[in-house]
Amino acid sequence: MRSKLFVPGARPELFDKAMAGAADALSFDLEDSVPEAGKQAARAQVAAFLARTDVADAGKLLIVRTNATDSPHFADDLAAVALPGVWLLNLPKIESAAQVRQAVAALELAEAANGVSQPIGLLLNIETPRGLRLAAELAAAHPRVAGLQLGLGDLFAPNGIAREPANVHGILLAVKMAAAEAGVFACDGAWPDVADSEGFRIEAELACKLGFIGKSCIHPRQVALANAAFSVPEAVVEEAQRIVAAARAADAQGRGAFLFEGRMIDAPFLRRAEAIAATASRG
Repeated sequence: MRSKLFVPGARPELFDKAMAGAADALSFDLEDSVPEAGKQAARAQVAAFLARTDVADAGKLLIVRTNATDSPHFADDLAAVALPGVWLLNLPKIESAAQVRQAVAALELAEAANGVSQPIGLLLNIETPRGLRLAAELAAAHPRVAGLQLGLGDLFAPNGIAREPANVHGILLAVKMAAAEAGVFACDGAWPDVADSEGFRIEAELACKLGFIGKSCIHPRQVALANAAFSVPEAVVEEAQRIVAAARAADAQGRGAFLFEGRMIDAPFLRRAEAIAATASRG
């Protein structure tokens, strides 16, 4: 999921355009982009689109950002969009493991009512100081949690924190390590200035170096930037494949660590190479 494009739930004219684009994942938004008076209509529009057979068969990763779990809209969101083919529900402003477990219990009921056989995962937004402090606990709160998503705007702006590289690096690293502790992925949040492609690229490349799998996009023009930043170069894939092959040979000789092109390779480096090679083999 190199790129995750937000699609406002109140803009159904954009749905098919987003499906035809190059984003790996589409995140239909029922929260911030939808005014209070439009919640019911947006929910119905997104649900109708996701129920289409051609949408389910299109090969896109389908995500829905619901309203907050303590909002009056959450139960209706689940009833409408917990549908076959939906990969993840993106839950905003999660701050406790209890919230996660309560959301899962409600989701299970909605799945049963809607005939969902493949359990839907959760992508938790880390966008408050408390959520950041408890990020590792949230990530491990339930097996349904697939990943953490960073919300820098919500973390920085209300607290007077400048969005400069040193501050961004600190938060990215904290969220990635929390995700790593729980064995889930980390996805970077959105870059708000659509006209500033260079700013997007710099932040995306930093996130990639810190182990994030992709970045959120708020406009289609950002998708190509995200795909480029999070695509593994062919040379890196080929090196990983050579390391995996060398590891097999070393294992046959009873060696757990071995020299590879002048570098010592042991278990942590081998696991990374295996992950890169496996991702490449999946296309």
